[in-house]
Amino acid sequence: MSLKLPIPTRVPILYVILSVLVLISVVPMYFYSAQVEAINRDRLITNERLLQNTVTRSLADDISQHQETLRMMLANLSSALQVASGGDITSEHVQAPELRALLENFVSSSNDLAYATLLNSEAKGISAGRIAPDAFLQRELERAYAAAREGRVYNGQALVVGSGKGSRTVMLVSTPVMYAGRFLGMIGAVEDLDFLIRRLQEVNRGGLTPYVVDSQGRLVAAATPDYATGQDVANIEIVKNFVEEGSKAQLVAATREFSVTRGKSSTKMLGTYSPVVNLEWAVVVQKPRDEAYRGVYEMQRTARLLALLAVLLSVGISIYAARRITNPLEVLTESSRAIARGDFSQRVKVKTHTEIGELAATFNTMSEELEQFVLDLKRAASENRALFMASIQMLAGAVDEKDPYTRGHSDRVTRYSVMIAREMGLKEDFIEIVRVSAQLHDVGKIGIEDRILKKPGALTPEEFDVMKTHTTKGANILRPVAQLKEMLPGIELHHESLDGRGYPHGLKGDDIPLLPRIIAVADTFDALTTNRPYQQAKETNDALKIIHSLSGKRLDPVAVFALDAVYHRGEIRVPRGSVPAPAPTPSAQPPVSAPASVLANSPALAMAATESGRPSLRDVMIEEAQPAVPSQKL
Repeated sequence: MSLKLPIPTRVPILYVILSVLVLISVVPMYFYSAQVEAINRDRLITNERLLQNTVTRSLADDISQHQETLRMMLANLSSALQVASGGDITSEHVQAPELRALLENFVSSSNDLAYATLLNSEAKGISAGRIAPDAFLQRELERAYAAAREGRVYNGQALVVGSGKGSRTVMLVSTPVMYAGRFLGMIGAVEDLDFLIRRLQEVNRGGLTPYVVDSQGRLVAAATPDYATGQDVANIEIVKNFVEEGSKAQLVAATREFSVTRGKSSTKMLGTYSPVVNLEWAVVVQKPRDEAYRGVYEMQRTARLLALLAVLLSVGISIYAARRITNPLEVLTESSRAIARGDFSQRVKVKTHTEIGELAATFNTMSEELEQFVLDLKRAASENRALFMASIQMLAGAVDEKDPYTRGHSDRVTRYSVMIAREMGLKEDFIEIVRVSAQLHDVGKIGIEDRILKKPGALTPEEFDVMKTHTTKGANILRPVAQLKEMLPGIELHHESLDGRGYPHGLKGDDIPLLPRIIAVADTFDALTTNRPYQQAKETNDALKIIHSLSGKRLDPVAVFALDAVYHRGEIRVPRGSVPAPAPTPSAQPPVSAPASVLANSPALAMAATESGRPSLRDVMIEEAQPAVPSQKL
């Protein structure tokens, strides 16, 4: 007789929810934490290696620069000595006071010079400095003199002169003195390497152990007394690598892991060397690997601890959430059915043995209907936006139609502004703000009297003051519209100038927002490339040259660069003569010369004479004789 176990028609929702929550929280978290740990470990290791490489490269560059400076000083001194001696530094003339004065001035010109000597072809000469050569330095001078007779410069070994607290690490650098291919003598300078030791000590305070070695593996300078100048450190693996690489090591830096043995203990290290090419030296920094990768190990411990805590927390929350869901589930199901019996019809069928099947079916039904409602709302919003943009274009068109000299100006400025903003990599939300603001940037001209707006000749200072109010008028017109709040800076400030000579507020530099900066460049470009009563449209390349001349002074250089890039890709098509200049009427003022017209009507040049102490009209005309922005009615 077989026993059949009853098959439950419903799986307890508690077990299902608990299993799912634990599964989707613990498993992904484990893989995520492992992946993040691996990525961060690699990044931390890379950062530590990059830090060492940067430090050594910086030190090597400092030493090279210092050496080049000293070489230049020696060359200048050699030239001065030849001029002062007339090319004669024989025994009768080498002791001349003027030569000794030059040598003493050379030594006193830098704190890094401890001694200098001038020797003629007979190995006789003069010297100056705050140290006296000892036997070791004297041998270096002999080697340097031999190299000078062969026409070679000489970089000596690092030596320690003096004793106790007065000891100094120095190096001899020499150069031959030649005249018309004839050997006259040698100039030798003893350089105090205290500057290098100070730099090494700064690096040492940052946790690294730095030192400098020569091509033979001998120590040049170090930050700590653990290393002595002249000490053979070629037994250190990274120094050994540098010595063995020879000329190859003079080309690139290298970072390696190696071991340093002291007594019976061995410490794993991470080190980097960078070559000092003109001296055949290398700057080395090293650090115990455990200390260098301390951040990696701490990150690993912290990540694993946090992952464990997160897993425990996820299990606890899963149990709590499952119990919280099962209790009100029947109530939620009945509520969903009540909503489903309304205007919505059930469309999705989910096959499951739990209450979630019923709940999912009900909410799927509601979701479909809500989705339709959302689509309707989006469609309505899109229509409203289209109506909004059409209204803006009509308003801008009305402004352009009022001013016969700038017809189509708003559309062109809008097109150029959007191109510039997109070339600058700005977000689409901001580009939409640019679009609307540029379309409405001249809306304030509605409030300008026709006698001024339509005047074909140059404006008087009083008329131009009225014209300048179109920026604030436009902002005031649109300020009550809350949706246009973000567009107001472009309308009110598009005639501001980086040098503070714009209007209406005279803002300077970074005080001017990005939005009006973009519109200002587009506005200026359109003004230059269209016919106006006070100027003929310029060729596009000429217009760009003028705009480039104003970059960083009046116009934002980034926006100017973006305009230039867009134009040279062929995306801008400038309509030649798009705004024809009407013939002057009998009542119009006679046309003025180009600079005066530009000066009287350009926002960039609106610094004409006033009784408040501004520059006179003549002064501004002289100042603006260079390419300017002819924009009477931008």
